[in-house]
Amino acid sequence: MQRSTERILTTHVGSLPRPDDLIEMLGREDRGESVDDTALWARTTEAVAASVKDQVAAGLDVVCDGEVGKMAYHVYAKHRLSGLGATDGTGVPGRKPPRDMQDFPELGTSSLGGGGPELLQSTVCNAPVAHADLAPLERDVANLRAAADAAKPHDVFMNAASPGCLRTYVPNSYYSSNDEYLEVLVEAMRPEYNAIHKAGFVLQLDCPDLAGSRHTDHQDLSEAEFLVMAEKNIEALNAATSDIPADALRMHICWLNYSGPHTHDLPVSKLINLLGRARPQALLFEGANPRHEHEWEDWQAAKIPDDKILVPGVIDSTSNFVEHPVLIAQRLGRYADIVGRERIIAGADCGFSTYAGRKAVFPSVVWAKFRAMAEGAHIATERLWG
Repeated sequence: MQRSTERILTTHVGSLPRPDDLIEMLGREDRGESVDDTALWARTTEAVAASVKDQVAAGLDVVCDGEVGKMAYHVYAKHRLSGLGATDGTGVPGRKPPRDMQDFPELGTSSLGGGGPELLQSTVCNAPVAHADLAPLERDVANLRAAADAAKPHDVFMNAASPGCLRTYVPNSYYSSNDEYLEVLVEAMRPEYNAIHKAGFVLQLDCPDLAGSRHTDHQDLSEAEFLVMAEKNIEALNAATSDIPADALRMHICWLNYSGPHTHDLPVSKLINLLGRARPQALLFEGANPRHEHEWEDWQAAKIPDDKILVPGVIDSTSNFVEHPVLIAQRLGRYADIVGRERIIAGADCGFSTYAGRKAVFPSVVWAKFRAMAEGAHIATERLWG
């Protein structure tokens, strides 16, 4: 993971708006309906090339494929692992609404964003899990490599779901315990992680389980019980990436990407010590939205390992406000004061299209936010380097 040695670098979390026709094809694939694979792959290749080109043009330094070939950050795994499949919900406990949304029932589901999880089939573990097919990843790697060769970004990353993410959001209805399921996921996902590293990309592990699941899927656990589970998920992540150098890894945590009240979000102060024990060098986290911007003080008060790079969100991923570049520079300056200017990279709170088709932030606004972030990073660079 490259540091901001001469200027503040910019990046984002991963998912970006997809073309409507590609979303329609991805949806058919997700539902197991007939789809022309050749047409789908060709359209995905075009979309990745356009996405990477647009990212570089907007001023992003460390880019990815926008996850445009995936329906969502976790269910894509069912196309690569055996033992994961669609379900009608039989035998799987129902999901409660987020804890904060229960306090404000008049919001209904409107704040969760249109075109979200309802577009997806429920996916569960219902058979023995193992890595089954590297071909989808190989296509993703080839698309991103070709796009990066053409657009020439500063650096490139690729997303993958962490074992704990899958253990949480692709629930277990086969193994005798969730701990056993987690151990199997470590070995099942290891080939994907190693292949991304071998391709020369920085591997980003997506870990919404470490924060967001506290007030959603695990809202009935005590805080102590949740933190024990989170520690197990970090241990699993460490084991699954043991073949990859820490400086080739980054991890993203979030409190889930919706514009609800978030009044039950677990404070980051409860997680910082755990995050410090995770192998990835770069930590991506929310720092721009009204519920978490103040937490720079918690990072300031913490003992952060000397090898960690902080990638705070300096633009919100749920609002159509375009942040002022000076505000972005101010946010970056706070974190630079904590760990030094070389250990800071500008990022976004979360992805802008966590589920294909979700447009909580309109595509044109997404690119305007990125341009503002690049300008803000330039201002911060002038202030920090003089």
